[in-house]
Amino acid sequence: MPIIDTQKRNLFRRKSELVINNLMPWIVDATKFTENCTQCQNCLNSCPENIIVQGDGGFPVIDFSAGECTFCTKCAVSCQEDIFADTSEIAWQKKAVISESCLANQNVYCRSCCESCPELALSFKIGINAIPEIDLAKCNGCGACFSPCPTSAINIKDSK
Repeated sequence: MPIIDTQKRNLFRRKSELVINNLMPWIVDATKFTENCTQCQNCLNSCPENIIVQGDGGFPVIDFSAGECTFCTKCAVSCQEDIFADTSEIAWQKKAVISESCLANQNVYCRSCCESCPELALSFKIGINAIPEIDLAKCNGCGACFSPCPTSAINIKDSK
């Protein structure tokens, strides 16, 4: 399988045409991010969870399949550019969303998401089958529930 060099592939694309999904915490302005990020990879190298990867155009993004964000602030601290908001503020407005492909909807017992949630934002409604429910007030969008889900039924999305 050939290796694709995304830097070359995106050489002639405008930065405004890039789709940057799963921006890092404390990035509130995607345009400011794409205009000022030098792609130095300091944030990738400083992330203790190794969840920051190169995304579209070589820009750093969060890969929740690799793990959860602990909001350690090391990505923001290591960055030499003015692209991060104040790390004393809320990191982002992301929340977990559970789709219909959740095993509980097929009457299969699974509690992988609940067992991995450090904020205890997931619980199960008791009934014929236990359906997971997310307490959005507790969910910080860390992504801990994303990777353990065997059916990829959980997404981390902006709640705005």
